[in-house]
Amino acid sequence: MTVLLTTTVLAMPARAAVDDRAANEKDLKAYRMAAEVVVRPVSFGLLVLGSAAFVLTLPFSALGGNVGEAADSLVVGPFDATFRRCLGCTEREF
Repeated sequence: MTVLLTTTVLAMPARAAVDDRAANEKDLKAYRMAAEVVVRPVSFGLLVLGSAAFVLTLPFSALGGNVGEAADSLVVGPFDATFRRCLGCTEREF
């Protein structure tokens, strides 16, 4: 009986810490989602600028043989960040 009581009492702070961490993560996710109001239009602007830069530099990229690399950096990356990334996700959750 003493072992059961001791185990239960010692586990309570650990359980509270886990619940607290989950609540903090949920709050952080909500703040990240709210920040998307600013981030998504900026990502869209980078997509537009990157696409224009890609088209302007396409002849040079073709001569250098790195059209795919330029497209990935200037168009595909910003497109993914704007339209494919989930709302409030961080880079590692992408």
